[in-house]
Amino acid sequence: MQSVLIVEDSKMVLKVLRHVARKTLNYDVVFAATAAEAKAALAQDKDWLGAIVDLNLPDAPNGEMVDVVLEKGIPTIVLTGRVDDARRDELMRHGVVDYVLKEGLYSYQYAVNLINRLYRNRSIKVMVAEDSNVTRKFIVELLNRHQFQVAEAENGREALEAILADGDIDMLLTDYNMPEMDGFELIHTLRYKYEKTDISIIGLSSADDKYLSAKFIKNGANDFLYKPFSHEEFFCRIMQDVESMERMKKLHAMAYTDALTEIGNRRFFIEKSREQIRLAEQKQKPLSLAIMDIDYFKHINDQYGHDTGDMVLASFAQSLQQKFGRFILGRTGGEEFCVLFPGLPAERAAQLLDVLREQIENDFVDTPEGDIGYTFSAGVAQLPAIELEGLMNQADRLLYQAKEGGRNSVVYHS
Repeated sequence: MQSVLIVEDSKMVLKVLRHVARKTLNYDVVFAATAAEAKAALAQDKDWLGAIVDLNLPDAPNGEMVDVVLEKGIPTIVLTGRVDDARRDELMRHGVVDYVLKEGLYSYQYAVNLINRLYRNRSIKVMVAEDSNVTRKFIVELLNRHQFQVAEAENGREALEAILADGDIDMLLTDYNMPEMDGFELIHTLRYKYEKTDISIIGLSSADDKYLSAKFIKNGANDFLYKPFSHEEFFCRIMQDVESMERMKKLHAMAYTDALTEIGNRRFFIEKSREQIRLAEQKQKPLSLAIMDIDYFKHINDQYGHDTGDMVLASFAQSLQQKFGRFILGRTGGEEFCVLFPGLPAERAAQLLDVLREQIENDFVDTPEGDIGYTFSAGVAQLPAIELEGLMNQADRLLYQAKEGGRNSVVYHS
C-alpha cells in the first residue's frame, strides 16, 4: 500500500488533518508533529505517494523539512500560515506541487484532496506540442511534478501522428505557432475524430492577439493559456480542465452503461455495432450478432421476487463479460442481451455461445433465496444484412426458433 506523510506541529490543525484524511484517503497515512518524527518516518521502507508538510516547524523553522522531502523525490504540498509573493514564487520554483494557506477546513480539505488528485494523475497521459525546446521542457517538468504521464512533440504533425497512434492520450497542450502544422490545424484535424469527452485540448500562445483565445476555442479547444504563465495559473487551469474532463467522461459512461449489470446499455450496443458493421462491410470481413434471452425469467421474478431476478441478470451479465468482454456486448432489454462478434461467422460465434450455455446450465446463482439455476437461449445471424436493424431482426427470429424448440439452445444461420 502506498503511504502519505503529513507533518504539522499545531495539535489543532493536525487533529483536523487526521479527520479529513481518515474520510478522504485510502492509503497508509503517517502523521508527524516535528521534523525529527518526519525524518524517522521517511527512513522507513515505504512507497511514498506524496506529503503534506508544514513550512515552519519547531525544529525546522525555515522550510528545511520541505527540502528534505523534495530531495527524496516525494511530491510535496506545503502548509503555511502566511506567504508573500516572493515566498510564493520561491516555493513554486523549488518544485512543490502546491502551497495551501491555513485558513480553515476548506484549505485542509483542498490539501488532502490534492493527494488523491496526484494518484489519479498517474493514469492521465498528456501530450505537449511545442516547438520551443526550452518552453516544452518547462511545461513537461510542471506536468511531471503533478505526476502526469507526459509525451512530447516538436510540431503539430508529430503530435497528430502520436495521438492517432496512441489511444491513451487524454489531454493535449498545443502551441499556436509551430512548423509543419500549427495549433489551429492540429485541433481542427483532431476534432474530426475525437470529441471533448475523448481528449481535452488547451491552446498556448504568446502571440499578441486578443482574439486568439476565442479562435482556439472555436476551433475545438477546451481552454487557452497565454504565455508566459505563472506556475499557479498553469496548475489551476490544468486541474480545472482535468476535473471537467473526468466529469464529462463519468456522465458519458453513465449514459452508455446499464445501471444494474454495469455492462453497455442498448444505446452503447447500437452505436458501437453500427461502426463495426460499416467496417466489416468495407473490408468484406465476417461479422455475426447474437441475441440472448434468459429462459422463463418471468417465473424467476414471480417465484423469488424482482431483487433475486436482478441478481440473476447481473450474474448473467458478468458471465458474458468474462467470456465475451473482447467483443461488443450490451443489455438491450429486460432479460435480453446482445453480443456482436466482429471477425467471426455465425457458426463460430454459436460454438462459443454454446460453451457458455453449458457452463450456465450446470451452475447456480447464490442468492438470499438459495441457489438458483437458469438457462438461456440464443439466436445468431451474420452479414450480409440490411444495416444493424436487419441483422438484429434475423437474430431475433432465430432466437424465437430456439425458444419454440424447447429453449436452452443456440440456433444460428449462416
